[in-house]
Amino acid sequence: MSIARNCKHAGMLMLTVALTACTYMPDTRQTRNVVLLIGDGMDAHQITIARNYLVGPTGRLALDDLPGRADVGVVTLDEQTPGVFRYVPDSANTATALATGTATSRGRVATAPRTDVDLPTIVELAAAAGYRTGVISTAEVTDATPASFVAHIAGRWCKTPRDMGRNPLCANDRVEAGGPGSIARQLAGSDLDLLLGGGREDFGEGDGSPRALAETAGFTVLTTAADLAAAPPANRWLGLFTEGNFAPRMVGEDGRTAEQVGEGGAFPAPMTCVDNPGASGQPGMLEMTRSAVARLTQDPGRGFFLMVESALIDKASHVRNPCSSIAEVAQLDEALRFLVNFADGHGETLIIVTADHTQAAQLVPNTSLYQNLGDPVHTPGRIARIQMPDGTLMGVNYATNSYFVEEHTGAHVPLHTNRPEVLAGFLTQSDVYGVMRRFLGL
Repeated sequence: MSIARNCKHAGMLMLTVALTACTYMPDTRQTRNVVLLIGDGMDAHQITIARNYLVGPTGRLALDDLPGRADVGVVTLDEQTPGVFRYVPDSANTATALATGTATSRGRVATAPRTDVDLPTIVELAAAAGYRTGVISTAEVTDATPASFVAHIAGRWCKTPRDMGRNPLCANDRVEAGGPGSIARQLAGSDLDLLLGGGREDFGEGDGSPRALAETAGFTVLTTAADLAAAPPANRWLGLFTEGNFAPRMVGEDGRTAEQVGEGGAFPAPMTCVDNPGASGQPGMLEMTRSAVARLTQDPGRGFFLMVESALIDKASHVRNPCSSIAEVAQLDEALRFLVNFADGHGETLIIVTADHTQAAQLVPNTSLYQNLGDPVHTPGRIARIQMPDGTLMGVNYATNSYFVEEHTGAHVPLHTNRPEVLAGFLTQSDVYGVMRRFLGL
């Protein structure tokens, strides 16, 4: 079955990309699909914490039943000095490695350090080859991870036209300087078939706004779950369901997060995770993923690339909120279960579940094993002692710094896949990009 490349896209890609416009895929290959599911900040601690809470230590998540496993190394370059590495990344440089196959420095969105050269993304390559493409996030769609699959800009902070005017890092990318403009503007002008998530405030209103540009470019703007359910299947979709990031589905009771140990080593009282009423009305990750797959499979014989980001694992960890991280892993797992069922009926579908980087949360004893040795022994950071469904307590610790927001950590990240024959052992994030590109024949 042949898939024609779309000639109008080919000229938009850099000359360094090995693409020949208006050629065809081999007739012998089947239509293929790739779904990249990114748990932002989802390391082994986050998965274990969520598994313990959601199904118990002997239970199984959908993630646990994927047959292929690998470890993925994270490579971060120094912005100023060639050959120098940094050992703790951010979401921009790690998403860029997954999206482009090229390591870069922190803060960069699909651009190279120092030279500022744009790095073609797998979304652009797939669209040029005739594939349908989509991006989903529970963060603002202008955030680092979704942006790195579609936009090219020197700094992840250059999200809106307002940011472009006040941030000197955005200077070379300003429209007035001949650049592509803000991340929101680039998303509005992209060739995506669908972009679903939060960040309505970043697109503005009125003439010349990124929202108006998106509508002119042919996007149908969706702002509610009802809009998504009724979205015209033949249209391109821009889903902006929340003003900023999505609200987490679960929070600590009375707004509690991890707390410092009290005077004399007294541990905080146990806390209970409760449903967050602020999350009502926004579509869930499963709902967005199911709708996206239905939209992307409208054309028989035409495959797709879809990136789905479970963003709040990371964002909740930054503010020491384990209940919200647990709920976000649950959302990822629900979407994954649907995708596995889809792949079972569509044999040429590759599912990759991985993370962009590791995060601050640690699974620790809810009280120190050494607390009764005489001197008070306790964490120097902040700890949450979570009341578990079975009545026990689970300790989650945060101690990367003493500031109001935690930082990323620098370990390798896990990878799970339904196709163990294509992914195994130890890889870098750039290698993961190469696997996806080869699977799609790009």
